Amino acid sequence: MIEAEIDEIKQAIESQHGGAATLVQVVPVKEEYQGKTVWEGTVRVFDLEGNSQSTRAYAWSSPIEGSNKRRFFAVLHLGGIRSPEDAVRAAIVAEHRGAKAK
Repeated sequence: MIEAEIDEIKQAIESQHGGAATLVQVVPVKEEYQGKTVWEGTVRVFDLEGNSQSTRAYAWSSPIEGSNKRRFFAVLHLGGIRSPEDAVRAAIVAEHRGAKAK
């Protein structure tokens, strides 16, 4: 991953959730469902200062199919989200529900 993308991920967190994000950890995640890989990539863990709901955020980007652009995900450490894996699962479920609603 290029350094510019890390800056874009940091910006995504700060614009979506407010506060100041500081990278603290990079975690490889592989999410499987019924024996098949549904997502594999790297999640960045950020400390978050100035957000009233959480002091931690998980963020990553994925390519947009049919495009050279990327989609950025930024999920707060909140409620049932306690790890990078939880954040990825929550994003997959939300995306799946959104696709069903269309």
